[in-house]
Amino acid sequence: MTTLVLGANGATGRLVVKQLIDKGENVKIIVRSLDNLPSLFKQNKMITITVASLLDMSDEQILDHVRGCHAVISCLGHNLTFKGMFGQPKRLVKDVLQKVCLAIVKTKQDIPVKFILMNTTGNQNKKAGEKVSLAQSVVVGLIRFLLPPHADNEEAAAHLQMNFGSNQKAVEWVVVRPDSLIDGEFVSEYTIFQSPTRSAIFDAGKTSRVNVANFMSLLVTCDITWRKWIGQMPVIYNTQPD
Repeated sequence: MTTLVLGANGATGRLVVKQLIDKGENVKIIVRSLDNLPSLFKQNKMITITVASLLDMSDEQILDHVRGCHAVISCLGHNLTFKGMFGQPKRLVKDVLQKVCLAIVKTKQDIPVKFILMNTTGNQNKKAGEKVSLAQSVVVGLIRFLLPPHADNEEAAAHLQMNFGSNQKAVEWVVVRPDSLIDGEFVSEYTIFQSPTRSAIFDAGKTSRVNVANFMSLLVTCDITWRKWIGQMPVIYNTQPD
């Protein structure tokens, strides 16, 4: 089986690729440059590498990359620089997601393609009835206005919710929401919840990137895990104390 990983050159994306190939999954990746790509990726026959800018690719080119994939994982995000936060494209995650989902629909595969989107606990899942305090709502509103990447994450998740429900057969999805991301060398114990159990603003927890990668790889390779979380926005926290 083959999974397309978007954002494979990022801190979490690299870990996702490693987790997938360790589980025997073939992987396609699209990166803007080979400069920072781990040498092991370049030498691994289970990984197919394309050097290109996703937003510059034509619909037909994206269609070619999606064809034959049973899953897509998006770890796309904005660089934590002034240009990355405030420059173009301001809707990188949403725009790429839309193009890839359109390509998936056009492939007309016999079974739905899994789409797994890495997001954030700061994105409130209102459709699941999630409530936040007035203070958190105000702060998130300011973040949404001042920091374009947050609105990008919200709109990307909303696109999946609004356009790919149970009445269509092309895409099934899960939006994974880690809390404050930290680095960790090894997979540790982590807990998955349907909704946040703490405030993303005033009581944020920690989530190791490697744990996020492990959970997303399980969504691809373990049908029981996928069926449990399909169409939801699970939250992942490290189990150990902060």
